[in-house]
Amino acid sequence: MVASQGAGPTDSGRKPRPIESDVLCTPRQSLRTPGRCAGYGPAQDILRWTLQDELTDEVIPGTHPDAVWGELPILYRRLPSEGAKIYSSAEAAAADGASYRALPPGFLYVSWEECSILDDTAVYMIAPGAYIRGGSSCKWIALPSFRGLALSRTPSTAFGWILAGVFPLSAPGSSSPTRDRWLERFSTVVVYESVFLDGQRWHRIGAAEWVEDSQIAAVEPDVQPPPGVTGERWISLDLGEQTLAVYEGGRLAYATLISSGSAGTWTRPGTFQIVDKLVTDDMDGSYEADGSDYYYLEDVPWVMYFDGARAIHGAYWHNGFGYPRSHGCVNLSPTDAHWLFEWADVGTWVFVTDSSGRTPVEAFSPADQAAVDPAPNP
Repeated sequence: MVASQGAGPTDSGRKPRPIESDVLCTPRQSLRTPGRCAGYGPAQDILRWTLQDELTDEVIPGTHPDAVWGELPILYRRLPSEGAKIYSSAEAAAADGASYRALPPGFLYVSWEECSILDDTAVYMIAPGAYIRGGSSCKWIALPSFRGLALSRTPSTAFGWILAGVFPLSAPGSSSPTRDRWLERFSTVVVYESVFLDGQRWHRIGAAEWVEDSQIAAVEPDVQPPPGVTGERWISLDLGEQTLAVYEGGRLAYATLISSGSAGTWTRPGTFQIVDKLVTDDMDGSYEADGSDYYYLEDVPWVMYFDGARAIHGAYWHNGFGYPRSHGCVNLSPTDAHWLFEWADVGTWVFVTDSSGRTPVEAFSPADQAAVDPAPNP
């Protein structure tokens, strides 16, 4: 729950049934026949969690930024993955005549200024004297609508976002019964406690409501400056959780989801500073020798370079925040990127860590650290 004031759990006096036996039960037996089971051991912990009264919502002291922050004065269109021709006139594009340039196959997005229908073909002007063909009607993509949280104070506990729709379980453990409350993707939840069971980490997000670690991206507020960071303003990125947290003046000021580098094109852990800010920037590149992973992205918004060619920036081409999927950059929704762009300055600290330990240290050789990448990586 998101609001402006906090509240803690309540206790109306409801108690587990009295224990009638010294038999140590399994968790499942304890849930089914609590009166026959001993009052100790892991099963009784699960019984205690299950029989708890419903909690009064712990309130996250934050609000979503106004959706207007995610609006862009730019229209985008995805091009066919097999590539696209660029023509010098609208007529040449409509007739599929001679082109003066071609984009190779890949992941291709362009921004456009005008669109017209000529000979039943949509023709887009992507720049003066540059046109592309695009089906039979003028279309543009819808921008991602996800928004993080601007916080009025530091929450008293961890919180996070559900990554995929899920029914919480009544206790930790994959065999526990499900609850009847469905949580949509991007639902904001409080993390009351976390436990390890059978090699998995579980988080309690309500009275007798548990989700497994991979189902949630969490932020655990930590207002102490990270190693190497000076001053009272910094950005913390957790590659394991896929979250970003902004700290200022001894409090957590903003938090949201990210998409960082995928396996093989990792985002590098370390302590950095923003070295350049651009309202928009074009990005293209490829890592594979055959160019099979080529990408071309025009007018990427709200770009903040912090580690060579790696940048924090808005992403208009996906809504997969909470999962790694970039070529090394840190993707944010347009709303989050705009908020951060206005807040951050050149020189603002960026602390990148991986709480999961999955980012391999050997992925970053001395040569990589000296000259990261020859082209921006979205």
